[in-house]
Amino acid sequence: MSLVVQKYGGTSVGTIERIRNVASRVARTYDDGNDVVVVVSAMAGETNRLVALANEMCEFPSDREYDVLVSTGEQVTIALLSMCLQSMGYNAKSYLGSQIPMLTDNAHAKARIKAIEDKKIREDLKNGTIVIVAGFQGIDADGNVTTLGRGGSDTSAVAVAAALKADVCEIYTDVDGVYTTDPRMVPAARKIEKISYEEMLEMASLGAKVLQIRSVEFAKKYGVVIHVRSSFDDKPGTLVMKEDEEMETVLVSGIAFNKDETKISIFGVPDHPGIAAQIFSPLSHANITVDMIIQNVSSDGATDMTFTVPKADFKKALKIVEEVAKEIGARGVSSDDSIAKISIIGVGMRSHSGIASKMFQTLAQERVNIQMISTSEIKVSCVIDAKYTELAVRVLHEAFGLSLETDDEE
Repeated sequence: MSLVVQKYGGTSVGTIERIRNVASRVARTYDDGNDVVVVVSAMAGETNRLVALANEMCEFPSDREYDVLVSTGEQVTIALLSMCLQSMGYNAKSYLGSQIPMLTDNAHAKARIKAIEDKKIREDLKNGTIVIVAGFQGIDADGNVTTLGRGGSDTSAVAVAAALKADVCEIYTDVDGVYTTDPRMVPAARKIEKISYEEMLEMASLGAKVLQIRSVEFAKKYGVVIHVRSSFDDKPGTLVMKEDEEMETVLVSGIAFNKDETKISIFGVPDHPGIAAQIFSPLSHANITVDMIIQNVSSDGATDMTFTVPKADFKKALKIVEEVAKEIGARGVSSDDSIAKISIIGVGMRSHSGIASKMFQTLAQERVNIQMISTSEIKVSCVIDAKYTELAVRVLHEAFGLSLETDDEE
């Protein structure tokens, strides 16, 4: 008998008919002799509807009440799925994050999981019950409802799988696996049979929306094998797992892109120790993640700093930076919300040279200007003008031989 954790996203549970389809799939897994825990998102579009209600009520809703509101979407889904399974003759029981409980810190809308109490779930499983858990949500030490941010149900599922030491965490979504890049942009993109935690972590952090980055961090830390699959068919998907020798032979595994970032520049910054901390500490205190950073020293001894932040935090970040610029006597601030980050990822890059130069040459041939560059052991990222995103992805995908061969059977 195996312990299987399954997660179904909003599209998979978007209608009553689709919830019935999920229930049938869960029942088959249970009938195969497995213990089953299911983590679900809100029905497709429901979270957006709730966020719109909050914004209609007031311009800046309090973080606490925002979480109380948007967490209700998953409550509907867990109840409906449990009802469906019960009507089919199965024992099923639903839990809110606060009922397990799933303990988090108090960073509303961006909470991080600290611990999961597994006693209730294990007792239910022992009694042959299928456990249905609300994803995306938890509770802090003071009893406040918290949410984990967009895509947080993936994190909930992997965290539950880690706590229960599950054999596999199946992430069911509207795609049938992880591809070399977005197939909607490059029709010749290939499905990847298996990918390392490190590569998936880079792809998730760089804009690939198949898995949420914190879910991959959890999986890597606790050795949880993730199987990304489609909820609409039974085909094998992509295994996210520990790196093996076969993976190392591939130079570039995928091309990721992200148009949800913005660029902020602060000019004429006094060049003395501690100045970077003065600029970035207020952003950190506001829970704003800074990604790429470039610093240039000008001839007058001052420096210019350019960095990127998520588009969702752009207005807040810009306001903070403008205030800091006045405090430190900087010359000015500029911003650009029409950028894209293009990245090539592959564990094979560790032992091969020339990958970055090939990327730069490929973009140069298409007259795509590179504004910023960032590298790690297994990735190279470039910031470009957003209007060149599709062109850049297509030419890089072709340049690194990632396109689907005509005789492949995917």
